[in-house]
Amino acid sequence: MRINDNGAWCWFQDERALIDPANNTLLVGSVAAPEGSGGAARGGNIEVAVVDLGTGHSRVHVLHHRLESDDHNAPALLIRPDGRYVAMYARHKTDNYSRWRVSVRPHDASEWEPEQAFDWTDLAGGSGATYSNLHRLDAESRVYNFVRAVNDDPSMMVSDDDGGTWRYGGKLFTRPKVGYVNGYTRYWGNGADRIDLITTDHHPRDFNNSIYHGFIRGDALHDAEGRVAEKPLLGSPGVNQDVLTPVFTAGMELGGDVLSHAWTTDLRGQGNRLAAIISCRANDVNGPLQRLQQLDVDDHRLLYARHDGTRWVLHPLAAAGAALLPHEQDYTGLGAVDPHCLDQVYISAPIHPGTGEATRHYEIYRGRTPDGGASWSWAAVTEDSDADNLRPMVVPGDPSVHAVLWFRGSMRSSQSYNAEVVGRVSRTADKAPAAAP
Repeated sequence: MRINDNGAWCWFQDERALIDPANNTLLVGSVAAPEGSGGAARGGNIEVAVVDLGTGHSRVHVLHHRLESDDHNAPALLIRPDGRYVAMYARHKTDNYSRWRVSVRPHDASEWEPEQAFDWTDLAGGSGATYSNLHRLDAESRVYNFVRAVNDDPSMMVSDDDGGTWRYGGKLFTRPKVGYVNGYTRYWGNGADRIDLITTDHHPRDFNNSIYHGFIRGDALHDAEGRVAEKPLLGSPGVNQDVLTPVFTAGMELGGDVLSHAWTTDLRGQGNRLAAIISCRANDVNGPLQRLQQLDVDDHRLLYARHDGTRWVLHPLAAAGAALLPHEQDYTGLGAVDPHCLDQVYISAPIHPGTGEATRHYEIYRGRTPDGGASWSWAAVTEDSDADNLRPMVVPGDPSVHAVLWFRGSMRSSQSYNAEVVGRVSRTADKAPAAAP
């Protein structure tokens, strides 16, 4: 199913896609590029495609015309309790604003109220804002937006009127900056009273990252065991990530490989159980503790981490191949955990995870585990493709709808790509997902 003929996304915004069961639609946020359909006149558009799941018809709505051609600017989406949509988006460190719009009518993305903006200039010293992550906690009647802003640390905006207005909420983490930025963080919220997160130290090209886990609840940041790391959270100056619980330790050995320079890829949960995907380098010939300046990392791995409510267990998942882009030595095709079934993942790789066979392009594979990640069975979702299939995600919002999305095409950088948003959608009772060219 082709959803949008020009679009891509980074992986540090959520939710990039949602299913609205009230009107049986799929909403997908992305950023158009001048290399794609529509050319320069469309490049940099912040878009939301809405798919009628009954007919398969897709319609694209523009939130902001030509904001900036960069996949980091993809919008995060939220359905308010009154059914109206919130879309939040920011440029990639090239200005100091988090922008948002609210739909005029419930369950209708065809018309939006005028754009508003939160100005980070004074708070961030003009260093720019990047990323949007929207999570509502019903217990607090509050919406959080997690942004990379102050000191290039994970920072917070909060709204007590479901995204109508916003105020500064403080910082999650802080430490002296090494290289580009600090703390790449993925979030998962249960919608009720808790937001879990996994985070790095810095960017993996600048630092040999470990990965840490904690959660937000009751105006406090906790480690995985529930010990309070920071309270009150709102207004906090931030704490060092290393006070949280390690999920991955830099330089660890797993499956006979020495692993280093980790990056957060995905995090999902059900009840008190969590599952995460982590990317990392394997057997780095330049030394896992050395900061790399060269761009020759040729062996990446995807790892599957599972938290059973008590502890984290880490397993090898798949080989991820060499760097996706020559100037980004830690980019991979990525992967996603199914939010409705933590035993199921989808990955993008140039190597078949079941056979070890290299492929001409990045393909999408579905993996299933019967034992918490210790073993996997694999099936190809795409095969013999004439273009790369990248950055899959499995869409939350309705357990009866299984929607796997990715973008297909060519990518030269985060600012230059020619890709279309595609996917497969099925009802859980269906035998096979609906797909169309």
